[in-house]
Amino acid sequence: MDGNGRWATARGWPRLVGHRKGAERVKQIVRAAPDLGIRWLTIYAFSTENWKRSTEEVLGLMTLFARYIEREADRLSAEGVRMRFIGDRSRLDAKLQRLMAGIEARTAANTRLNLTVAINYGGRNELARAMRVLAERAARGELDPAALDEGMVDATLDTADIPDPDLVIRTSGETRVSNFLLWQAAYAEYEFTPTLWPDFSPAELAAILERFDGRERRFGGVRGA
Repeated sequence: MDGNGRWATARGWPRLVGHRKGAERVKQIVRAAPDLGIRWLTIYAFSTENWKRSTEEVLGLMTLFARYIEREADRLSAEGVRMRFIGDRSRLDAKLQRLMAGIEARTAANTRLNLTVAINYGGRNELARAMRVLAERAARGELDPAALDEGMVDATLDTADIPDPDLVIRTSGETRVSNFLLWQAAYAEYEFTPTLWPDFSPAELAAILERFDGRERRFGGVRGA
């Protein structure tokens, strides 16, 4: 969801104003997703590299995350949205961790839309944490290294019970994957749009989905096989 800061700067406003506008856009996209046939939606909110930003911006983002959870809990629950988080929570504020765990528990039975929010997430960090778990299991004699396969890796990732993405969309004109779902998106389709996230509308999402429906996905196979 790139472009919040640039959206605000272009208008002469602080970057955090752009992040607040971006949060409003998240609400609209989440509300529109089920009617567009989306049942699983993952949004990249804060990467492991975003700690490099100014202290003011990082603290503002963390406050925005907490406020979103507190203000949206009732609506998400009422609208059948299940909310989950992926990423390394250990560096996050204790209050934010409690809020995250609370809304996960509260919405666990919902099925209309599965919303996953990546906070302090990085694909390489996720893989390193998973490899550490598997190595510890092997050291305890619980796992034969020779038996290690892709399924075991899948089961150890943050996304163990979440399907791999079919489509990854990046806004704001950036054309790189930036450490997002590196393992899971191996066969995802990609869409890059110049639209800044605060301007990314449900209508544009619908147009991207229509183009996606026309793509032929062979997953390494041969057409017609």
